[in-house]
Amino acid sequence: MTGEKYMDVDGIKTRYFEKGGGPVVVLFHGGNFGSHDAADCADDWSLNFAGLAERFHVFAVDKIGQGFTDNPKRDEDYTMAAVVQHAYGFLKTLGLRNVHPVGHSRGAYLVARLTLEHPELFKTCILVDTNTLAPGISKNETVMANPPLPRLSRESQRWVLQRYSFGYEHITEKWVDAMMRVAALPKYQEAVRKMEEAGLGMTRFLPHLARQKDETLGIIRDRGLGKPTLLAWSYNDPTATIDQGYALFELISQNTHDSRMYISSRAGHFSYREHPAEFNEMLRSFIERNE
Repeated sequence: MTGEKYMDVDGIKTRYFEKGGGPVVVLFHGGNFGSHDAADCADDWSLNFAGLAERFHVFAVDKIGQGFTDNPKRDEDYTMAAVVQHAYGFLKTLGLRNVHPVGHSRGAYLVARLTLEHPELFKTCILVDTNTLAPGISKNETVMANPPLPRLSRESQRWVLQRYSFGYEHITEKWVDAMMRVAALPKYQEAVRKMEEAGLGMTRFLPHLARQKDETLGIIRDRGLGKPTLLAWSYNDPTATIDQGYALFELISQNTHDSRMYISSRAGHFSYREHPAEFNEMLRSFIERNE
């Protein structure tokens, strides 16, 4: 992914990529600021971006506190609500409407929440492999136990990506290079200190997310997402299990008129990278049907 751009979103310097023409697709990656597992960023979409840009006007953005986007300005903003608000500000600043948002993992929670809070901006809602949004208990702590030390080293980040995955071919050197550049940034190291050493992860981020997740699932159960919704899941995802995927789809489909689920076999948490051509074709079919 080349040609990075920067813009100001409510005082937050924000990095994004843009390419192509046609219906607007915005890609939101997973993870969260201050993670000492892996430094996720917009480069997570590097195997999909160019292919999608052949048919769509595609944006991939670094969420607040991740990639090369600034950290939250206040400790009280180390929350998922601030992540959602920044994403909304990004769309609003660019004047994007009739958007097809695609969110992976914690980015899928973001997309669901954006769709519920600002339905006027979106045509569809596309959610990919998300333990954060799905009913059930997180398995990340078990799957990611005992990583190589030091955390965020090249060996440790590669190990994390492998633990998430079914196959390893999609774990390219360029992808790991991008994560290493992000992990080395002083602002990323500051976020790690705040989340891990100062305890904002346990005292603020996770409790706030738990309350908002319960609220979000309740809204989805009671009135649906209100937009045609695609849930893309991996049968072999070790952290967002297929049973969680089924449970989330059952919840969505109760009151979301046009909802469907696509299941990929022989893929882990990064299904869109492990089968990029198949994933892009799935998106193309769904988006063009809803244009």
